[in-house]
Amino acid sequence: MAKLNRRKFLQKTALAATALGLTNIGAGNKPVNVPVRNPRAALRDKIGIGFIGIGLRGQGYVDLALRRDDCEVVAIADPDTRMVADCLKLIDQNGAKKPEVYDQGDYDYLRLLENPNVDAVVISTPWEWHTQQCVAAMKAGKYVGTEVCGGFSLDECWQLVNTHEETGTHLMFLENVCYRRDVMAVLQLVRDGLFGELIHLEGGYQHDLRGVKFNDGVTPYNSGVEFGENGFSEAKWRTKHSVHRNGDLYPTHGVGPLAMMANINRGNRFLYLTSTASKARGLHNYIVNHPKGGADHPNASVRFNLGDVVTTVIKTSNGETMLLSHDTGLPRPYSLGFRVQGTKGIWMDVNKSILFEGLTKPHAWDGAYSWLEKADHRLWKRYGDDAKTAGHGGMDFFVFHHFVESAKRNIAPQIDVYDAATWLAITPLSEASIATGSSPQAFPDFTRGRWTSRKPDFAFGDAF
Repeated sequence: MAKLNRRKFLQKTALAATALGLTNIGAGNKPVNVPVRNPRAALRDKIGIGFIGIGLRGQGYVDLALRRDDCEVVAIADPDTRMVADCLKLIDQNGAKKPEVYDQGDYDYLRLLENPNVDAVVISTPWEWHTQQCVAAMKAGKYVGTEVCGGFSLDECWQLVNTHEETGTHLMFLENVCYRRDVMAVLQLVRDGLFGELIHLEGGYQHDLRGVKFNDGVTPYNSGVEFGENGFSEAKWRTKHSVHRNGDLYPTHGVGPLAMMANINRGNRFLYLTSTASKARGLHNYIVNHPKGGADHPNASVRFNLGDVVTTVIKTSNGETMLLSHDTGLPRPYSLGFRVQGTKGIWMDVNKSILFEGLTKPHAWDGAYSWLEKADHRLWKRYGDDAKTAGHGGMDFFVFHHFVESAKRNIAPQIDVYDAATWLAITPLSEASIATGSSPQAFPDFTRGRWTSRKPDFAFGDAF
Protein backbone atom coordinates (compact mmCIF):
# COMPACT_ATOMS: atom_id res chain seq x y z
CA MET A 1 0.00 0.00 0.00
CA ALA A 2 1.48 3.29 -1.06
CA LYS A 3 1.85 6.05 1.51
CA LEU A 4 -1.61 7.54 1.79
CA ASN A 5 -2.03 11.18 0.86
CA ARG A 6 -3.92 13.35 3.32
CA ARG A 7 -5.57 15.36 0.55
CA LYS A 8 -6.89 12.14 -0.91
CA PHE A 9 -8.46 11.24 2.42
CA LEU A 10 -9.97 14.69 2.88
CA GLN A 11 -11.49 14.49 -0.57
CA LYS A 12 -12.88 11.05 0.13
CA THR A 13 -14.36 12.15 3.44
CA ALA A 14 -15.60 15.57 2.39
CA LEU A 15 -19.13 14.65 3.41
CA ALA A 16 -18.03 13.06 6.65
CA ALA A 17 -18.10 16.15 8.87
CA THR A 18 -21.87 16.46 8.80
CA ALA A 19 -22.46 12.74 9.16
CA LEU A 20 -19.95 12.49 11.95
CA GLY A 21 -21.77 15.12 13.92
CA LEU A 22 -24.50 12.53 14.42
CA THR A 23 -22.04 10.23 16.19
CA ASN A 24 -20.23 12.84 18.27
CA ILE A 25 -20.54 11.88 21.89
CA GLY A 26 -21.52 15.42 22.64
CA ALA A 27 -24.66 14.94 20.54
CA GLY A 28 -26.64 12.83 22.94
CA ASN A 29 -24.36 9.99 24.00
CA LYS A 30 -22.39 11.77 26.73
CA PRO A 31 -23.74 12.50 30.21
CA VAL A 32 -24.63 16.12 30.81
CA ASN A 33 -21.91 18.43 32.13
CA VAL A 34 -18.99 16.08 31.46
CA PRO A 35 -15.88 18.20 30.88
CA VAL A 36 -13.83 17.65 27.73
CA ARG A 37 -10.11 17.88 28.37
CA ASN A 38 -7.64 18.96 25.73
CA PRO A 39 -10.27 19.85 23.11
CA ARG A 40 -8.98 19.57 19.52
CA ALA A 41 -9.80 21.53 16.42
CA ALA A 42 -12.69 20.29 14.32
CA LEU A 43 -10.24 18.52 12.02
CA ARG A 44 -6.52 18.38 12.63
CA ASP A 45 -4.20 17.88 9.68
CA LYS A 46 -1.89 15.60 11.63
CA ILE A 47 -1.73 13.87 15.00
CA GLY A 48 1.16 12.47 17.00
CA ILE A 49 0.64 8.87 18.12
CA GLY A 50 2.35 7.05 20.95
CA PHE A 51 2.42 3.26 20.85
CA ILE A 52 2.28 1.42 24.17
CA GLY A 53 3.36 -2.14 23.47
CA ILE A 54 5.25 -2.70 20.25
CA GLY A 55 5.38 -6.46 20.03
CA LEU A 56 4.25 -8.13 16.84
CA ARG A 57 0.74 -6.66 17.01
CA GLY A 58 1.94 -3.22 18.03
CA GLN A 59 4.45 -3.15 15.18
CA GLY A 60 1.59 -3.85 12.81
CA TYR A 61 -0.07 -0.63 13.93
CA VAL A 62 3.22 1.26 13.69
CA ASP A 63 3.53 0.05 10.10
CA LEU A 64 0.04 1.34 9.30
CA ALA A 65 0.89 4.73 10.81
CA LEU A 66 4.09 4.96 8.77
CA ARG A 67 2.06 4.58 5.57
CA ARG A 68 0.01 7.69 6.27
CA ASP A 69 0.93 11.36 6.14
CA ASP A 70 -1.73 12.52 8.62
CA CYS A 71 -0.14 10.90 11.67
CA GLU A 72 3.36 10.61 13.09
CA VAL A 73 4.95 7.94 15.27
CA VAL A 74 6.26 10.22 18.01
CA ALA A 75 6.79 7.75 20.87
CA ILE A 76 6.98 4.04 21.64
CA ALA A 77 6.95 2.25 25.00
CA ASP A 78 7.84 -1.36 25.73
CA PRO A 79 10.13 -3.02 28.29
CA ASP A 80 11.15 -5.71 25.76
CA THR A 81 14.41 -4.46 24.23
CA ARG A 82 14.21 -6.95 21.36
CA MET A 83 10.82 -5.60 20.28
CA VAL A 84 12.01 -2.01 20.68
CA ALA A 85 14.97 -2.71 18.40
CA ASP A 86 12.73 -4.37 15.80
CA CYS A 87 10.32 -1.45 15.87
CA LEU A 88 13.05 1.15 15.51
CA LYS A 89 14.40 -0.80 12.55
CA LEU A 90 10.96 -0.75 10.93
CA ILE A 91 10.69 3.01 11.46
CA ASP A 92 14.17 3.63 10.08
CA GLN A 93 13.46 1.49 7.00
CA ASN A 94 10.52 3.76 6.25
CA GLY A 95 12.67 6.87 6.46
CA ALA A 96 10.70 8.25 9.41
CA LYS A 97 12.06 10.27 12.31
CA LYS A 98 13.18 8.26 15.33
CA PRO A 99 10.50 8.44 18.05
CA GLU A 100 10.99 8.98 21.74
CA VAL A 101 11.64 5.60 23.36
CA TYR A 102 10.33 4.58 26.78
CA ASP A 103 11.81 1.20 27.63
CA GLN A 104 12.81 1.56 31.27
CA GLY A 105 10.52 -1.02 32.82
CA ASP A 106 6.85 -1.91 32.83
CA TYR A 107 5.64 1.52 33.94
CA ASP A 108 7.72 3.72 31.68
CA TYR A 109 4.60 4.17 29.54
CA LEU A 110 3.52 6.73 32.17
CA ARG A 111 6.32 9.01 30.97
CA LEU A 112 5.07 8.58 27.40
CA LEU A 113 1.68 9.86 28.55
CA GLU A 114 3.37 13.05 29.77
CA ASN A 115 4.79 13.75 26.31
CA PRO A 116 2.96 16.83 24.94
CA ASN A 117 3.55 15.69 21.36
CA VAL A 118 1.42 12.58 21.91
CA ASP A 119 -2.18 13.31 20.93
CA ALA A 120 -3.36 9.69 20.81
CA VAL A 121 -2.13 6.31 21.98
CA VAL A 122 -2.50 2.77 20.67
CA ILE A 123 -2.28 0.07 23.34
CA SER A 124 -1.16 -3.42 22.26
CA THR A 125 0.18 -4.90 25.48
CA PRO A 126 -0.57 -8.18 27.30
CA TRP A 127 -4.23 -8.34 28.31
CA GLU A 128 -3.76 -7.69 32.01
CA TRP A 129 -2.28 -4.26 31.29
CA HIS A 130 -5.03 -2.86 29.08
CA THR A 131 -7.37 -1.36 31.65
CA GLN A 132 -4.82 0.46 33.77
CA GLN A 133 -3.10 1.82 30.67
CA CYS A 134 -6.39 2.93 29.10
CA VAL A 135 -7.43 4.65 32.33
CA ALA A 136 -4.07 6.40 32.67
CA ALA A 137 -4.17 7.53 29.04
CA MET A 138 -7.71 8.91 29.29
CA LYS A 139 -6.80 10.78 32.46
CA ALA A 140 -3.82 12.23 30.58
CA GLY A 141 -6.19 13.51 27.88
CA LYS A 142 -4.91 11.19 25.15
CA TYR A 143 -7.31 9.76 22.59
CA VAL A 144 -7.14 5.99 23.21
CA GLY A 145 -7.21 3.03 20.86
CA THR A 146 -6.88 -0.30 22.64
CA GLU A 147 -6.39 -3.80 21.31
CA VAL A 148 -9.05 -6.37 22.09
CA CYS A 149 -9.13 -9.09 24.72
CA GLY A 150 -11.47 -10.44 27.37
CA GLY A 151 -11.99 -8.67 30.66
CA PHE A 152 -10.92 -9.81 34.12
CA SER A 153 -13.75 -8.31 36.15
CA LEU A 154 -16.85 -6.20 35.81
CA ASP A 155 -15.12 -3.62 37.96
CA GLU A 156 -12.48 -2.93 35.31
CA CYS A 157 -15.21 -2.56 32.69
CA TRP A 158 -16.81 0.11 34.86
CA GLN A 159 -13.40 1.75 35.31
CA LEU A 160 -13.21 2.33 31.55
CA VAL A 161 -16.73 3.76 31.37
CA ASN A 162 -16.38 5.91 34.46
CA THR A 163 -13.03 7.34 33.40
CA HIS A 164 -14.38 8.25 29.98
CA GLU A 165 -17.43 9.93 31.49
CA GLU A 166 -15.39 11.79 34.11
CA THR A 167 -12.78 13.08 31.66
CA GLY A 168 -14.63 13.30 28.36
CA THR A 169 -11.67 11.55 26.73
CA HIS A 170 -12.58 8.99 24.08
CA LEU A 171 -11.65 5.33 23.76
CA MET A 172 -11.92 3.18 20.65
CA PHE A 173 -11.99 -0.60 20.93
CA LEU A 174 -9.88 -1.79 17.98
CA GLU A 175 -12.02 -4.75 16.91
CA ASN A 176 -10.89 -5.27 13.34
CA VAL A 177 -13.31 -8.09 12.45
CA CYS A 178 -16.15 -5.56 12.45
CA TYR A 179 -14.54 -4.37 9.21
CA ARG A 180 -14.09 -7.76 7.53
CA ARG A 181 -15.32 -7.47 3.96
CA ASP A 182 -17.91 -10.26 4.00
CA VAL A 183 -19.07 -9.27 7.49
CA MET A 184 -19.72 -5.70 6.36
CA ALA A 185 -21.59 -6.97 3.30
CA VAL A 186 -23.80 -9.12 5.54
CA LEU A 187 -24.31 -6.10 7.80
CA GLN A 188 -25.58 -4.22 4.75
CA LEU A 189 -27.92 -7.10 3.84
CA VAL A 190 -29.26 -7.09 7.41
CA ARG A 191 -29.93 -3.36 7.19
CA ASP A 192 -31.54 -3.79 3.77
CA GLY A 193 -34.01 -6.24 5.34
CA LEU A 194 -33.08 -9.37 3.40
CA PHE A 195 -32.78 -11.44 6.58
CA GLY A 196 -36.09 -10.14 7.91
CA GLU A 197 -36.19 -9.86 11.69
CA LEU A 198 -33.03 -11.25 13.29
CA ILE A 199 -33.57 -14.35 15.42
CA HIS A 200 -30.23 -16.07 16.07
CA LEU A 201 -26.55 -15.24 15.49
CA GLU A 202 -23.35 -17.19 16.00
CA GLY A 203 -19.65 -16.42 16.02
CA GLY A 204 -16.53 -17.20 17.97
CA TYR A 205 -12.81 -17.59 18.10
CA GLN A 206 -12.02 -20.99 16.62
CA HIS A 207 -8.31 -20.95 15.97
CA ASP A 208 -5.57 -23.50 16.64
CA LEU A 209 -3.22 -21.40 18.80
CA ARG A 210 -1.06 -24.18 20.18
CA GLY A 211 1.95 -22.91 18.22
CA VAL A 212 1.33 -19.42 19.61
CA LYS A 213 0.81 -20.54 23.18
CA PHE A 214 3.98 -22.65 23.07
CA ASN A 215 6.65 -20.77 21.15
CA ASP A 216 10.40 -20.39 21.72
CA GLY A 217 10.93 -17.89 18.90
CA VAL A 218 12.73 -20.28 16.55
CA THR A 219 9.88 -20.55 14.04
CA PRO A 220 6.49 -18.84 14.03
CA TYR A 221 4.43 -21.95 14.75
CA ASN A 222 4.87 -25.38 16.28
CA SER A 223 8.33 -24.39 17.44
CA GLY A 224 8.27 -25.93 20.87
CA VAL A 225 6.46 -26.46 24.13
CA GLU A 226 7.71 -23.45 26.09
CA PHE A 227 5.69 -20.66 27.65
CA GLY A 228 6.09 -18.11 30.42
CA GLU A 229 9.65 -16.93 30.96
CA ASN A 230 10.97 -19.48 28.45
CA GLY A 231 8.46 -18.51 25.77
CA PHE A 232 8.52 -15.98 22.95
CA SER A 233 6.08 -13.15 22.22
CA GLU A 234 2.51 -14.11 23.24
CA ALA A 235 3.71 -17.40 24.74
CA LYS A 236 5.33 -15.36 27.51
CA TRP A 237 1.93 -14.30 28.88
CA ARG A 238 -1.05 -15.67 26.96
CA THR A 239 -0.65 -19.33 27.90
CA LYS A 240 -0.82 -18.55 31.62
CA HIS A 241 -4.46 -17.62 31.19
CA SER A 242 -5.18 -21.15 29.95
CA VAL A 243 -3.54 -22.50 33.11
CA HIS A 244 -5.51 -20.42 35.60
CA ARG A 245 -8.82 -19.48 33.96
CA ASN A 246 -11.88 -21.18 32.46
CA GLY A 247 -14.19 -19.10 30.32
CA ASP A 248 -14.49 -17.40 26.96
CA LEU A 249 -11.14 -15.62 27.18
CA TYR A 250 -11.29 -13.93 23.75
CA PRO A 251 -14.88 -13.19 22.75
CA THR A 252 -14.74 -9.95 20.79
CA HIS A 253 -13.83 -11.18 17.28
CA GLY A 254 -17.06 -13.14 17.29
CA VAL A 255 -19.37 -10.88 19.24
CA GLY A 256 -18.27 -7.52 17.80
CA PRO A 257 -19.76 -7.91 14.30
CA LEU A 258 -22.87 -9.61 15.69
CA ALA A 259 -23.40 -6.83 18.21
CA MET A 260 -23.32 -4.26 15.43
CA MET A 261 -25.85 -6.25 13.39
CA ALA A 262 -28.16 -6.52 16.41
CA ASN A 263 -27.69 -2.85 17.43
CA ILE A 264 -26.37 -3.68 20.89
CA ASN A 265 -26.14 -0.54 23.07
CA ARG A 266 -28.16 1.24 20.35
CA GLY A 267 -31.78 0.25 20.87
CA ASN A 268 -30.91 -3.26 22.10
CA ARG A 269 -28.74 -4.70 24.87
CA PHE A 270 -27.37 -7.94 26.27
CA LEU A 271 -29.46 -9.25 29.18
CA TYR A 272 -27.67 -12.37 30.41
CA LEU A 273 -25.49 -15.28 29.34
CA THR A 274 -24.86 -18.89 30.21
CA SER A 275 -21.55 -20.67 29.53
CA THR A 276 -20.36 -24.27 29.51
CA ALA A 277 -16.82 -25.60 29.17
CA SER A 278 -15.66 -28.98 27.93
CA LYS A 279 -12.83 -30.90 29.56
CA ALA A 280 -9.26 -29.73 28.93
CA ARG A 281 -7.04 -32.10 26.96
CA GLY A 282 -5.63 -30.31 23.89
CA LEU A 283 -2.72 -28.32 25.37
CA HIS A 284 -1.49 -31.23 27.51
CA ASN A 285 -1.59 -33.60 24.53
CA TYR A 286 0.33 -31.05 22.43
CA ILE A 287 3.16 -30.99 24.99
CA VAL A 288 3.30 -34.75 25.40
CA ASN A 289 3.28 -35.47 21.66
CA HIS A 290 5.57 -32.66 20.47
CA PRO A 291 9.13 -33.62 19.41
CA LYS A 292 10.53 -31.07 21.88
CA GLY A 293 8.22 -32.20 24.64
CA GLY A 294 7.23 -35.61 25.92
CA ALA A 295 5.75 -37.12 29.05
CA ASP A 296 8.87 -36.20 31.02
CA HIS A 297 8.94 -32.53 30.01
CA PRO A 298 8.28 -30.19 32.97
CA ASN A 299 5.30 -28.62 31.20
CA ALA A 300 3.67 -32.04 30.82
CA SER A 301 2.74 -31.83 34.50
CA VAL A 302 0.98 -28.47 34.10
CA ARG A 303 -2.75 -28.68 34.68
CA PHE A 304 -4.64 -26.49 32.21
CA ASN A 305 -7.91 -25.16 33.54
CA LEU A 306 -9.33 -23.75 30.30
CA GLY A 307 -11.82 -26.09 28.66
CA ASP A 308 -10.91 -26.94 25.08
CA VAL A 309 -14.29 -25.71 23.84
CA VAL A 310 -16.22 -23.03 25.71
CA THR A 311 -19.78 -22.35 24.55
CA THR A 312 -21.65 -19.19 25.57
CA VAL A 313 -25.26 -18.27 24.81
CA ILE A 314 -26.39 -14.64 25.19
CA LYS A 315 -29.99 -13.38 25.32
CA THR A 316 -30.78 -9.84 24.17
CA SER A 317 -33.56 -7.50 25.23
CA ASN A 318 -35.05 -7.68 21.72
CA GLY A 319 -35.24 -11.47 21.95
CA GLU A 320 -32.33 -12.60 19.77
CA THR A 321 -29.94 -15.31 20.91
CA MET A 322 -26.20 -15.29 20.23
CA LEU A 323 -23.96 -18.33 20.47
CA LEU A 324 -20.21 -17.78 20.94
CA SER A 325 -17.51 -20.44 20.78
CA HIS A 326 -13.96 -20.29 22.14
CA ASP A 327 -11.82 -23.11 20.73
CA THR A 328 -8.04 -22.53 20.65
CA GLY A 329 -6.39 -25.68 22.04
CA LEU A 330 -7.32 -28.37 19.53
CA PRO A 331 -6.27 -29.10 15.92
CA ARG A 332 -8.69 -27.34 13.58
CA PRO A 333 -8.81 -24.90 10.65
CA TYR A 334 -9.28 -21.23 11.47
CA SER A 335 -12.88 -20.05 11.49
CA LEU A 336 -14.90 -17.42 13.31
CA GLY A 337 -17.98 -19.53 12.58
CA PHE A 338 -20.39 -16.72 11.76
CA ARG A 339 -24.07 -17.47 11.33
CA VAL A 340 -26.75 -14.84 10.85
CA GLN A 341 -30.34 -16.07 10.79
CA GLY A 342 -33.62 -14.21 10.55
CA THR A 343 -37.24 -14.71 9.57
CA LYS A 344 -36.38 -14.47 5.87
CA GLY A 345 -32.91 -15.95 5.49
CA ILE A 346 -29.62 -17.28 6.79
CA TRP A 347 -25.89 -16.84 6.10
CA MET A 348 -23.33 -19.43 7.15
CA ASP A 349 -19.67 -18.43 7.12
CA VAL A 350 -18.29 -21.96 7.36
CA ASN A 351 -19.78 -23.11 4.04
CA LYS A 352 -19.91 -19.61 2.52
CA SER A 353 -23.55 -20.07 1.65
CA ILE A 354 -26.78 -18.14 1.93
CA LEU A 355 -30.53 -18.62 1.66
CA PHE A 356 -33.17 -15.93 1.23
CA GLU A 357 -36.80 -17.01 1.18
CA GLY A 358 -38.38 -16.19 -2.15
CA LEU A 359 -35.05 -15.16 -3.66
CA THR A 360 -33.06 -18.41 -3.64
CA LYS A 361 -34.01 -22.03 -4.15
CA PRO A 362 -36.01 -23.38 -1.18
CA HIS A 363 -34.30 -25.79 1.21
CA ALA A 364 -30.98 -25.40 -0.60
CA TRP A 365 -27.85 -23.35 -0.11
CA ASP A 366 -26.95 -20.67 -2.60
CA GLY A 367 -23.37 -19.49 -3.00
CA ALA A 368 -22.86 -16.38 -0.90
CA TYR A 369 -20.25 -14.77 -3.14
CA SER A 370 -22.59 -13.11 -5.63
CA TRP A 371 -24.83 -11.80 -2.84
CA LEU A 372 -21.93 -10.40 -0.85
CA GLU A 373 -20.35 -8.90 -3.92
CA LYS A 374 -23.56 -7.01 -4.73
CA ALA A 375 -23.86 -5.90 -1.09
CA ASP A 376 -20.20 -4.86 -0.80
CA HIS A 377 -20.14 -2.07 1.76
CA ARG A 378 -19.46 1.47 0.57
CA LEU A 379 -16.34 1.66 2.74
CA TRP A 380 -14.78 -1.29 0.95
CA LYS A 381 -15.76 0.17 -2.40
CA ARG A 382 -14.11 3.45 -1.43
CA TYR A 383 -10.96 2.22 0.32
CA GLY A 384 -10.54 -1.36 -0.88
CA ASP A 385 -7.47 -0.53 -2.96
CA ASP A 386 -5.85 1.26 -0.01
CA ALA A 387 -6.48 -1.76 2.22
CA LYS A 388 -5.05 -4.42 -0.09
CA THR A 389 -1.70 -4.87 1.65
CA ALA A 390 -2.85 -4.14 5.21
CA GLY A 391 -2.93 -6.93 7.76
CA HIS A 392 -5.70 -9.47 8.29
CA GLY A 393 -7.05 -9.19 4.77
CA GLY A 394 -7.39 -5.41 4.89
CA MET A 395 -9.37 -5.24 8.13
CA ASP A 396 -6.48 -3.57 9.95
CA PHE A 397 -6.51 -0.68 7.51
CA PHE A 398 -10.14 0.13 8.26
CA VAL A 399 -9.96 -0.10 12.05
CA PHE A 400 -6.82 2.04 12.18
CA HIS A 401 -8.21 4.49 9.62
CA HIS A 402 -11.34 5.04 11.71
CA PHE A 403 -9.21 5.49 14.82
CA VAL A 404 -7.02 8.14 13.18
CA GLU A 405 -9.93 10.02 11.60
CA SER A 406 -11.87 10.01 14.89
CA ALA A 407 -8.82 11.16 16.84
CA LYS A 408 -8.14 13.98 14.37
CA ARG A 409 -11.65 15.28 15.06
CA ASN A 410 -11.67 14.31 18.76
CA ILE A 411 -15.08 12.68 18.41
CA ALA A 412 -16.53 9.44 19.73
CA PRO A 413 -15.50 6.44 17.65
CA GLN A 414 -18.17 4.11 16.34
CA ILE A 415 -16.76 1.24 18.43
CA ASP A 416 -16.74 3.10 21.72
CA VAL A 417 -16.08 2.64 25.42
CA TYR A 418 -19.58 1.24 26.00
CA ASP A 419 -18.97 -1.44 23.37
CA ALA A 420 -15.59 -2.16 24.95
CA ALA A 421 -17.07 -2.61 28.43
CA THR A 422 -19.97 -4.76 27.20
CA TRP A 423 -17.84 -7.08 25.08
CA LEU A 424 -15.07 -7.34 27.69
CA ALA A 425 -17.67 -8.31 30.30
CA ILE A 426 -18.42 -11.55 28.48
CA THR A 427 -15.23 -13.11 29.84
CA PRO A 428 -15.75 -12.63 33.61
CA LEU A 429 -19.46 -13.41 33.23
CA SER A 430 -18.63 -16.65 31.38
CA GLU A 431 -16.11 -17.58 34.06
CA ALA A 432 -18.74 -17.02 36.75
CA SER A 433 -21.33 -19.03 34.82
CA ILE A 434 -19.02 -22.01 34.35
CA ALA A 435 -17.92 -21.91 37.98
CA THR A 436 -21.56 -22.08 39.13
CA GLY A 437 -22.84 -24.89 36.94
CA SER A 438 -23.65 -22.82 33.85
CA SER A 439 -25.91 -20.47 35.78
CA PRO A 440 -27.27 -17.33 34.09
CA GLN A 441 -25.19 -14.19 34.63
CA ALA A 442 -26.72 -10.74 34.12
CA PHE A 443 -24.97 -8.06 32.07
CA PRO A 444 -24.59 -4.64 33.65
CA ASP A 445 -26.03 -1.79 31.61
CA PHE A 446 -22.86 0.20 31.01
CA THR A 447 -24.83 2.88 29.13
CA ARG A 448 -26.93 3.59 32.27
CA GLY A 449 -30.14 3.32 30.27
CA ARG A 450 -29.02 5.40 27.31
CA TRP A 451 -29.11 2.34 25.04
CA THR A 452 -32.85 2.99 24.65
CA SER A 453 -32.23 6.28 22.83
CA ARG A 454 -28.80 5.82 21.23
CA LYS A 455 -29.01 5.26 17.48
CA PRO A 456 -27.06 2.76 15.37
CA ASP A 457 -24.03 4.51 13.92
CA PHE A 458 -21.47 1.91 12.88
CA ALA A 459 -20.42 2.31 9.22
CA PHE A 460 -23.44 4.39 8.28
CA GLY A 461 -23.56 7.08 5.63
CA ASP A 462 -20.36 8.64 4.34
CA ALA A 463 -18.60 8.69 7.71
CA PHE A 464 -15.06 7.51 7.00
